[in-house]
Amino acid sequence: MMQYDYLIVGAGLCGAVFARELTDAGKRVLVIDRRGHVAGNTYTETVEGIHVHRYGAHIFHTNDKTVWDYVNRFAAFNRFTNSPVANYKGELYSLPFNMYTFNKMWGVTTPQEAAAEIERQRREAGITEPRNLEEQAISLVGRDIYEKLVRGYTEKQWGRPCTELPAFIIKRLPVRLTFDNNYFNALYQGIPIGGYTRMVENMLDGIEVRLGIDYLKDREALDALASTTVYTGAIDAFYDYRFGPLEYRSVRFETELLDMPNYQGNAAVNYTDRETPWTRIIEHKWFQFGKDDAGNELPKTVISREYSSAWKPGGEPYYPVNDEKNAALYEKYRALADRESRILFGGRLGEYKYYDMDQVIAVALRCLAKIK
Repeated sequence: MMQYDYLIVGAGLCGAVFARELTDAGKRVLVIDRRGHVAGNTYTETVEGIHVHRYGAHIFHTNDKTVWDYVNRFAAFNRFTNSPVANYKGELYSLPFNMYTFNKMWGVTTPQEAAAEIERQRREAGITEPRNLEEQAISLVGRDIYEKLVRGYTEKQWGRPCTELPAFIIKRLPVRLTFDNNYFNALYQGIPIGGYTRMVENMLDGIEVRLGIDYLKDREALDALASTTVYTGAIDAFYDYRFGPLEYRSVRFETELLDMPNYQGNAAVNYTDRETPWTRIIEHKWFQFGKDDAGNELPKTVISREYSSAWKPGGEPYYPVNDEKNAALYEKYRALADRESRILFGGRLGEYKYYDMDQVIAVALRCLAKIK
């Protein structure tokens, strides 16, 4: 006998939005997750008063007021602005690429001089229609910045030469002829006070959640509990990799608690040379300005070094590799999914798309509007 109207597979942002909205609409909902915690990859755990982003840094940013108002129902957000720093063999540069970057790279002091230098390097490269990431980057910021601040970092992150990566990956690269250090050009931005875990717990308040449950190992029995299943896991895993696995990039973290108040002075420092094995170091306390939830200064700090790696089934998928080969493979899986009558697929893994957090929520709300 079915006990629920909806089984939600995955207690990340997508699953939590579905669970909250369906419950508020009077539906009986069960949420399960194979991990031992809610919040998916946004999960934060508290160490010495510091909210540590276990699966990598997550900064909420959006221009969608509906989404911003939605998340503010479940958490108050601080005023954190993402202003990462690039470290190239000990040289520090501003990210996003702005007048501070151009001044240090070329000694220019005006927007006109910076624009002229970028244009000179673009003409010298002879690029008219970028065919790959390298050409796209050079056309945006010139060869000097590409070689020092883009190439090494990107090739570490994706595990292949920039000439083999599609141009669209870097089209969102922020380039500004101003001194604005805000990486995201978003109207609303911040970190939930108390961490993402608390925010998602508030979203799931009053909803039955079972953790440590692997849906794919017992799907028949679990599907029998509800009339509809919302699946937010990997779509290729759902179909037992029938057409072969989709490609992802994964990330490995080395996290340390340090007996010092300040390690690098910034939440994120990207290491852009090819020789440094990690892509960036996150110092988690600076997401809350070095203070705990009560506003007390923190005497210790926690850092995480991030190492990009190839993904294999059984590992943790992070970034879809959205090239032509994988797009064609995903279409085969989506064709199967479109024929499902009792299964809805959602989220970054279910749709094989690189979604920002606000996009995950917006897409879930749109899907729910159709259901309702």
